[in-house]
Amino acid sequence: MAKKKYLYEVDLMRVVFIFGVLLNHVTSTITNNLSTGSISENIMNSTHLALHFTRMGFMFMTGLVLTLNYYQRKNNWLTFWKKRYWSVGIPYLAWNAIMLLLAALFSQGSVSIGSLITKWLHYVQYGDHFYMYYLLVTMQLYLLFPLLLKLFKRFEKGNGHQVILITSILIQASLMVGIKYWLPHIDTSSWWYLFSNYGFNIGVYQVYFIAGAYTAIHYAQVEASIMQNYKLICCLALTLALGTILIYQGDINILGLSEDAAHSPHQPYILFYALCMIAFIFWLGRKYAYSRNKGLWPWLDHLIHLGAKLSFGIYLVQTIPIAILAEFLSRMQLSNVTLMILGPILYLLVAALAFMIAWIFYKVPPFGILIGRSNSKDLKKRSTVIKKFK
Repeated sequence: MAKKKYLYEVDLMRVVFIFGVLLNHVTSTITNNLSTGSISENIMNSTHLALHFTRMGFMFMTGLVLTLNYYQRKNNWLTFWKKRYWSVGIPYLAWNAIMLLLAALFSQGSVSIGSLITKWLHYVQYGDHFYMYYLLVTMQLYLLFPLLLKLFKRFEKGNGHQVILITSILIQASLMVGIKYWLPHIDTSSWWYLFSNYGFNIGVYQVYFIAGAYTAIHYAQVEASIMQNYKLICCLALTLALGTILIYQGDINILGLSEDAAHSPHQPYILFYALCMIAFIFWLGRKYAYSRNKGLWPWLDHLIHLGAKLSFGIYLVQTIPIAILAEFLSRMQLSNVTLMILGPILYLLVAALAFMIAWIFYKVPPFGILIGRSNSKDLKKRSTVIKKFK
């Protein structure tokens, strides 16, 4: 069997999306410390919606990588589920516990073991703390992934895959219209949790997983189309990014939506903006892959490759540096101007700390299991070397 070609563009895409997610969360933290109603707060709020494509990009990458790895295989799905739920389930359970314990450690009030266990069980069940929703959605995807592949294989002939993708986009657009314009007027208190809290439901992200799967199966065609139309894609990406400012202002001043609703990524406009931005980042990834063959700095290439390996770990540990930033800002009480000036520096510090924490877990056995990358083999190798030395 021929060895698979390594897709270096996937490395850059992973890096862009994870650090984009981090930027989204850091800017939210900074905005929370700006004066209410100030020009600075309005600028940050108006531009924040443009960053939400990164969440969708992360979902796209999950569908892409899974399908690249499993579409052409004869799969034992019990083995698949065991491997995948182990690599995601252990970090999910562990980080909910770790962050809960850290929060309790630095809290001023007394905390009982019983209350901690109750909170932990709630967090695990609902995934509504410490950005764990992505893992909850991913575990839903793992459960349904065999059906997703079966769907694509069932309609391999003709334009079947194109029909699947177009149908998925139409369903997604309908969902976004319903969520934005219909759902706020409905009493959802009696609905099942994953319906009333739709942000944790795989259904509202289905188009990104399907688009990722479609791209994996038709990689050469998608790549050629993006490279051929890159000028149009770049122009659309910039135009739609600027358009998010108008969407936000319209949501607030015309539709009268709340800040949370105006910043929601579950809007019809964001669907097409996110898909366009994913195509744009794909093009950037191809430019990076091309640059590698033309003399890209080795240190930069190594950093991007390592960042891609650590992307899931960075996502998991991000709550720690973001919590440190939030505590720092609450104590310092910086002016709006100072916060705006320091914003890029604060982001770089948070990103560097998240990268460092993830790297430590990646390099030090057996903690790799906490970021979905078991380094137990490294530990066994070291033990063998020590025994031989003795």
